[in-house]
Amino acid sequence: MTRSRILILSSILILLALFLALDGGRYLRLDFLQAQQTALEAYRVAHPWLSAGAYFAVYVLLTALSVPGAAVLSVLGGAIFGLLWGTLIVSFASTLGATLAFLVARYLLRDWVEQRFAPRLQQVNAGVARDGAYYLFTLRLVPIVPFFIINLALGLTRLRTWTFAWVSQLGMLGATVVYVNAGTQLAKVDSVRGILSLDLLAAFALLGLFPWLARKLTSGIRARRRLAQWSRPRRFDRNLVVIGAGSAGLVTAYIAAAVKARVTLIEKHKMGGDCLNTGCVPSKALISTAKALARIRRAGTLGIH
Repeated sequence: MTRSRILILSSILILLALFLALDGGRYLRLDFLQAQQTALEAYRVAHPWLSAGAYFAVYVLLTALSVPGAAVLSVLGGAIFGLLWGTLIVSFASTLGATLAFLVARYLLRDWVEQRFAPRLQQVNAGVARDGAYYLFTLRLVPIVPFFIINLALGLTRLRTWTFAWVSQLGMLGATVVYVNAGTQLAKVDSVRGILSLDLLAAFALLGLFPWLARKLTSGIRARRRLAQWSRPRRFDRNLVVIGAGSAGLVTAYIAAAVKARVTLIEKHKMGGDCLNTGCVPSKALISTAKALARIRRAGTLGIH
């Protein structure tokens, strides 16, 4: 491991150790925020820009360190800054923090993971290169999967950083609005889990299917455009046209004809293809003849003269 990686990893471990040693988790509990709501709002009124900057920095730092608690911080953003400004600040802070966590995982672990799990990761990277934005957008829309796990996991792939950033911001926007809006009613919120009801999670899951449906629709439209120059026949003379009368073609045509389908079999050369004419059958015939000749030549050893 290089010196720079050791330095970054050591810094992360020190910050996490300080967070645990100082019991930083108590500041991310809903009851603590409710108790401090009045004081926090008063500080925001007295120092609007400083409070927004400090909140933004804390949100980015905790998200970059993959510390669970982003949901509570989002609720706090709504309680202090309101729905509009809270959504704006949380949206950019969460995206920046997630991108930093993504880059840290990539810099520290991706080379090691690729060396150790190269065959499997090649398949994953092929899928990410093809549909990475769709995968990420779907995962971001469904808050069931913890966002910090998504950040770290995708950092180990070949997904482009810019793609990760803008898709994450767009995909997390729905959940951000929900949590920030709940923060505007902080006094009435009983628990963070209660903010996302089963119906709301189902709605997010259905929304996550949207990019896949859109892609299918786009593919269908492109296919129709490609076929637009040909008119669709009113009727079909055959149920099945089989091209090539090799082993597979003969069997396919035979089975289809056996169930009363109208079949046309097309072959430019000999029926039976390579297997019947030049491959399996001729070679077996030659082998059988060669074995017979070998036995004749050894007839004396068998008592035949």
